[in-house]
Amino acid sequence: MKTEPAAAAASLSQSLWAANADWAQRTLAHPFVRGLGDGSLPIDSFRRYVAQDAYFLEAFARAYAYCLAQSTARADLQAFAGLIAGVIEELKLHAGYAERWNVDLTNVTPGPATQAYTDFLIELARLGGIGLTTAAMTPCMRLYAFLGQELAKGPVAPRYAEWVRAYAAPDFASLAATLEGLLDWHGNDSPAVRNAYRRAMELEFGFFDANL
Repeated sequence: MKTEPAAAAASLSQSLWAANADWAQRTLAHPFVRGLGDGSLPIDSFRRYVAQDAYFLEAFARAYAYCLAQSTARADLQAFAGLIAGVIEELKLHAGYAERWNVDLTNVTPGPATQAYTDFLIELARLGGIGLTTAAMTPCMRLYAFLGQELAKGPVAPRYAEWVRAYAAPDFASLAATLEGLLDWHGNDSPAVRNAYRRAMELEFGFFDANL
């Protein structure tokens, strides 16, 4: 009698993403995100988002830098250096938006949602170790890849098509997968890791909501 091969066990990053599918779907349905796809998002909302997200990305890069400083394996050093380079590319994208729509990125005052998110990340990066920090950072990368890919499945209005293309791109998905690999390697399936991941998903939703 033949038996079906056992299904491969989900990795930690896969398990965490599946456990937070509710937040992913809720964010995809948010008017800010839907407005990016159909072009209905007001320009002033996007301007505010660009400034706040540039501030956030700088903190995100610093959190990566904490992880890099704590790394000892050569592969980790290379991976975190590549992820920091990815953030720099995102900041270049934001600089292009800023020039096009007259957004000042030099003196950004973080809003409450932005401050809450950056404080959360930096505090974990300073004190939590690589496993916990990558658990808090992975949702941003995987969620953005998910949103870009989902929006790209339907008609995309020209106004924000560049945003959708950037996050739907295979290169961005590859960066998300790199971070997930680091989480799988350094993280453990613990309440602290699960709480950090879910808190980051909640903060992502709050970030979009605050900039609508």
